Amino acid sequence: MIPQCGNEAMTKTEHRSRQASSWNDFGLGHSGFFRHSPFGFRRVQSATCHLRRAAYPGLVKGKLTLPIALMIVFALSRIPGMLPQNFSAAYALAFCAGVYFSGRMAWWLPLATLLLTDVGLNLYYLHLGWPVFDLPILKYQLFNYAAYVFLIWFGRRFSPKASFAALLGGGILGAILFYLITNTASWFFNPFGNPEYTKNFLGWLTALTKGTAGWPQTWEFFRNTLLSGGLFTGLFVGAMKVSEAAESAKEKEERPDEEPEGEAAPDQAKA
Repeated sequence: MIPQCGNEAMTKTEHRSRQASSWNDFGLGHSGFFRHSPFGFRRVQSATCHLRRAAYPGLVKGKLTLPIALMIVFALSRIPGMLPQNFSAAYALAFCAGVYFSGRMAWWLPLATLLLTDVGLNLYYLHLGWPVFDLPILKYQLFNYAAYVFLIWFGRRFSPKASFAALLGGGILGAILFYLITNTASWFFNPFGNPEYTKNFLGWLTALTKGTAGWPQTWEFFRNTLLSGGLFTGLFVGAMKVSEAAESAKEKEERPDEEPEGEAAPDQAKA
């Protein structure tokens, strides 16, 4: 039903025009609360937080199929030996959840998946004799979760409508920041008592580049972090872009051709 304006009904054309104007007022046009940077960032006031994902009704309306499928694939990827060390989908998962998932789902679903899989991994490594529940290690893991929370928050600074390049760059940057945060925590807490991690600049630099004897050098972990962050972000964003394009094409095909009210058809005008 077309809303009434005074005693006169608006035509469909006027209604669409006013809708477009109201979207512009909320920042989806050239003005409003949204501010864009070259990387596709935008800041959103609380009153418009749901508008930024309006192009993804499947997630906004609570359809969990895609998010849960993503979580299952991610959980399977964490099986020991499935991927090289530090080659993980976790960085892309947290970042893209912030970009695409709606409301609280962006926080609880990826963090709950990470927590459950971490508990399973800890039990597995405990069986192998690793002291995974010692206090220094648990403190270090808390920094991992702080880094994941940061990645989700960082993803929410991006618009789902941002370009593929902007979102890919955001995912890679997020992976780099995750590496810096977690390796700094590893150096600071030193849960395994590595003698190379002295509490000075040289010890911190060693933690970021070389690591400890008997293990692969940490720059190799950084390489894997960078590659996996880019790869999995690219796959997920690419899938969302393709899905969006397919949904848009389907809507155009299903939308009936409408003639604006108040305009007579050519045959009626001649009569």
